Amino acid sequence: MTATECTQRTIAFSPPDITDAEVEAVACALKSGWITTGPRTKELEERLRDAYSCAGVACLSSATAALECALRVMGIGPGDEVITSAYTYTASASAIVHVGATPVLCDCAKDAFQIDIDAIPSLITPKTKAVIPVDVGGRMVDYDRLVEAVESKSDLFRPATPLQEAFGRVMILADSAHALGASYKGRPCGSVADFTAFSFHAVKNLTTGEGGALAWRKCGLDDGEIYRQLMLQSLHGQSKDALTKCKAGSWEYDIVFPGYKCNMTDIQAALGLAQFERYPALLARRRKMIEHYAERLEGHGVSIMQHYTDDFASSGHLMLTRIEGADGEMRNRVICRMADMGVSCNVHYKPLPLFTAYRNMGFDPSDFPNSCAQFENELTLPLHTLLSDEDVDYVCDCYLAALGECR
Repeated sequence: MTATECTQRTIAFSPPDITDAEVEAVACALKSGWITTGPRTKELEERLRDAYSCAGVACLSSATAALECALRVMGIGPGDEVITSAYTYTASASAIVHVGATPVLCDCAKDAFQIDIDAIPSLITPKTKAVIPVDVGGRMVDYDRLVEAVESKSDLFRPATPLQEAFGRVMILADSAHALGASYKGRPCGSVADFTAFSFHAVKNLTTGEGGALAWRKCGLDDGEIYRQLMLQSLHGQSKDALTKCKAGSWEYDIVFPGYKCNMTDIQAALGLAQFERYPALLARRRKMIEHYAERLEGHGVSIMQHYTDDFASSGHLMLTRIEGADGEMRNRVICRMADMGVSCNVHYKPLPLFTAYRNMGFDPSDFPNSCAQFENELTLPLHTLLSDEDVDYVCDCYLAALGECR
């Protein structure tokens, strides 16, 4: 049965999957009398740390805050350069700007959504302090090759802080906003890159409404000190959080430096803990839907980002497709036609050099041909755990019908 032959459905792009378990968990937090950063936030940090073999995890208000706090803890700021992908959402680069460092954009590899690792060594200078790769759609980049790429230029590395000196090379801060639950060569996301930023935004696989976390790998550093520095960053540079201050006689505190305000609340963490209990099943469901999509779309002039191989398992966050032979105008017509049939689609991503803010920094779209080509015919289909198998079939029927009309 085709989309035009069956009753029209309304398919949202990425609504949150909230059950009574999440509602009850949030209600319990509200009734507990403790709603800001407290025991539930600390429990979520511990659960994430243990599940993903991290040295430590700090929950924060967003993945953007996690990226920025990581850069500050690394000691990166004015005069430094940080490389990131041109094919990403602005947060990957804006965090670099926030700390006063200079973003250096790298094209994605040809016909790929991930950063061109082979191009990174040519972008490294004595000013380079970090690389922010982006795990687009939940698929982790080739981190072994990335480490080799930065180590090939270790002679140019000029450490300016003890933490930088401890690594002895350009540090790797993964923008894994999409990739909670993904793995690379058997290693879970959060334990592979030097630092890893996660997002728990409303559209993410696991949500706290708004929120994020920073994880770091086990490498012999003082993990307690890293965590302390992140807590200072997230709460005005205050030496005690509210939970510690509420203990009898413990009101006194210090302001170590004028910090920021990007902590996670216990209300958010309660939602996250309930989602975390369901997360293995949510990941498994996403994998089944991706396999269903792949089977239905095979042979119809649509290429799909590969999510699962012997080397990596994606978190299955986005159903990224490319319409073979299409230009941007045709892609947009397909999106509009699918909207007419009740299916909401999206595009991931418009390359940063196409935006005014980044053109004003001197980035020219013509210097990023692979990113622009990737964007030109990309179309992201709905992928969330409220979809039934019949919904996925309907989306595919609509997609194929729209392609037939617009080609």
